[in-house]
Amino acid sequence: MHVKRFEDAQAYEAPNHFGCYGLRLQGFETDGPTNQWIGFSQFLPGGGAGPDSTPFEKVYVVLEGEMTLTIDGKVTTLGPLDSCTIPPGEARLLENRSNLTSKMLVVMPYPPEN
Repeated sequence: MHVKRFEDAQAYEAPNHFGCYGLRLQGFETDGPTNQWIGFSQFLPGGGAGPDSTPFEKVYVVLEGEMTLTIDGKVTTLGPLDSCTIPPGEARLLENRSNLTSKMLVVMPYPPEN
């Protein structure tokens, strides 16, 4: 078992994110998970990500607040404990349109090795 305390989580900068503070809860450690990593994203009001896509699948779980996703012109708002899967290559715009900070878990596989 690999335990990592929240106080030991390291901040990271996610590409094409704005108004976001990310912490890596699990992953990229020698004794951590081998096929995915877990991020904890805190989006300020007006914060978000994209529009862009990744070559791998990702899962979002909203813990607190709400996050609005726009994919192919379709707008969906996720609230606490709502989740979604974004397939590889699907372009998304992620926005916190509320006046409160939103908190979200992100589960993603490791990027392919070069």
